[in-house]
Amino acid sequence: MRIEIHDDARHDLIAGFHFYEKQEAGLGTYFLDYLFSDIDSLQLYAGIHAIVFNQHRCLSKRFPFAVYYTVIGDTVHINAVLDCRRNPTWIKQRLT
Repeated sequence: MRIEIHDDARHDLIAGFHFYEKQEAGLGTYFLDYLFSDIDSLQLYAGIHAIVFNQHRCLSKRFPFAVYYTVIGDTVHINAVLDCRRNPTWIKQRLT
């Protein structure tokens, strides 16, 4: 499986990094390491996650974030990486 991270998802990751880095120095890097680990796991497990708002949702194991993705052929398209604490209505609007 090939993984493509779309620009919106990259911006989500950068925003998450800055949020956690403000909490404590080095925590932003830890956040990125964990989220990229979750994203890398999609090479093996893409397509097994629950479908939410017409996309697969992979929940991060360490942070309250979800990776929203679609699988087209042999490519996993990462469309968003969103904080699960956000309002579900906002998440739905962001994904559609």
